[in-house]
Amino acid sequence: MAALIRRRLLGTSAEAGRRRRKGEVREVTKANFNAAVEEFKADLAVSDFVAVSLQKTGSFSARWHRPLPFDTNDTAYLKAKYAAERFQVLQFAACPFSLRGSKLKAHPYNFVLYPRDELKMGMPAYSFSILTSQLTSMVQEGFDFNACIYDGISYLSKAQESAAKARIGNATWSTPSNYVKDSSVIHTVADTIFIQRIKSRVKNWIITCKKSCSKEDVLVSSLRKLVVGTELYGSRPYMDIDVCSERQVQLALEMLKEFSYELVPVIIPAKGGSTKSVRVVLISSKEDKDLFEKELLNGEEEQSKRFRGFREVIDLISASQKPVVSHNSLNDFTFIYSKFISPLPANIDEFTGSLSLVFPHILDVNHLMKNIGPLRKVTNIPAAISYLNNHYFAPIDLETLPQENEGNVHRHIIVKICYLFAKLCTILKIPKNATPSNNHLLAPALEEYANISNLSDIPQESDEDVRIWSGNMTKISCDHLVFLWGFRSGLTAGMLKSMLQKSHDVFLENFDVRIVDKSCAIVVFRQPGLSETFLDVVSHANISGSLKEMVSEGLRATDYGTYKRVCKLGLWEADLADSLDKALEDPEYSMEADSTTNRREILWSADSMINFANL
Repeated sequence: MAALIRRRLLGTSAEAGRRRRKGEVREVTKANFNAAVEEFKADLAVSDFVAVSLQKTGSFSARWHRPLPFDTNDTAYLKAKYAAERFQVLQFAACPFSLRGSKLKAHPYNFVLYPRDELKMGMPAYSFSILTSQLTSMVQEGFDFNACIYDGISYLSKAQESAAKARIGNATWSTPSNYVKDSSVIHTVADTIFIQRIKSRVKNWIITCKKSCSKEDVLVSSLRKLVVGTELYGSRPYMDIDVCSERQVQLALEMLKEFSYELVPVIIPAKGGSTKSVRVVLISSKEDKDLFEKELLNGEEEQSKRFRGFREVIDLISASQKPVVSHNSLNDFTFIYSKFISPLPANIDEFTGSLSLVFPHILDVNHLMKNIGPLRKVTNIPAAISYLNNHYFAPIDLETLPQENEGNVHRHIIVKICYLFAKLCTILKIPKNATPSNNHLLAPALEEYANISNLSDIPQESDEDVRIWSGNMTKISCDHLVFLWGFRSGLTAGMLKSMLQKSHDVFLENFDVRIVDKSCAIVVFRQPGLSETFLDVVSHANISGSLKEMVSEGLRATDYGTYKRVCKLGLWEADLADSLDKALEDPEYSMEADSTTNRREILWSADSMINFANL
């Protein structure tokens, strides 16, 4: 593996900067980013949707860290939040596309990212985790580490950009025409003195500058500029008016309105967001004034681009209000929000509320796949496409569908997501007019599949080692679940269930067992009250029979509230049993915070577990 990584690190990104052929994925690095953004903007404008797919340094480092069937929306979000804050995005594939009947027109881009601290401000130079298994997979898929590390596109989130601008100051200009005088404000004696002082200084400075423009000795002109304090803003003379408050800024702008025909004021901010001075720039004509103001605007835009970096692509997608298509919306958009918008909120309600302001329409192909029974168990995109091609006649006119052996695998996944979405829309008979209208409202045909309001609907794969029951998904209250750990290692769910059946009368009723990870299992009671009875028995001093023997050997049990507390406190140990132990020992647990658990329901099905090999 090390040799493979070295070859990737020493390799060259020959494709970067080369103009793509029709239908080819555009590989974008720092070298060709500006040109690619302009192309992306044009493609986005003529498209109806935009698909996104992320390549990350990892997602979930332990099996139970993944969203599981017994997770509520809250716990599933907390797991995704932990992953987004820990791992890093190295590739961001985005594909504006249109669907007209059976014709799919896609414009795929693959942006190579790296969180480089280009402004030397400690942002966004995160320390981030990398899973070795993910690193191996990326090497095998043809990932170019050389392009990532040396030519990856950096960025700042919106929150980081605001902090950076406040820290170093962001020069913006303001002409007197932007200032509206408040006639109700009465000037004090101090105001009058300040205005008269700077007015006299400005008049003398203008006269001196004009004299220096006449034919005089260069040395004399230089000495005059030095004495008066004149410097050059590009080729134009300027002077600074120091101010001590925002009121003095307004007074200076008010006074400078008298000189609007030959002066342009520029606000120079100080670190922290306040104003350091008002810079007065002398212009030679109206044409020169217009040119200067245009230069200021262009300079401000260039500076903003430096701050934004790759986030400019995120801003374009958000501003377009186009529906965003994803294959794993919860995981993808916690990463997107964390890296490019702001630190993630503490709970799912705040997250979905804030996310909807940035991306009002999110479509997850997993939600569409739920409507085709056999696809509920499929998490692999090529496998889903293969199944649909073999079982449904739904032709999609796409120039080329990339194959797995075509170099960097991830950059081709984005095209397959578009193709899968188009295929599902055709099979589910979502009409051609389901695309957004001019007012950016999502058509009713797609509304039921939009956004991620029900995160428990993530399609998952069954675990063949454990069978609880088959059939449709059944709602199970969190009250009916008990977490069990401390049993002998190597036990299967069937063996553990058999032992429990013989241990106490509470297990004479129908119940199920699921192994969560090697350290912990979950017991599902079908009848109300049985979970509480079992927990009381386990903790009772007069426990007897084989259950007593199991408890003496270390068996422990707890309710769903403890599991929710584990996620809320961020106790992400490798084994769930260790996290549950720590949560039970933590004195800072609020029963009030856990009181909502009893009112929550989850969706449980043995046929809906995650297929971890495909994630």
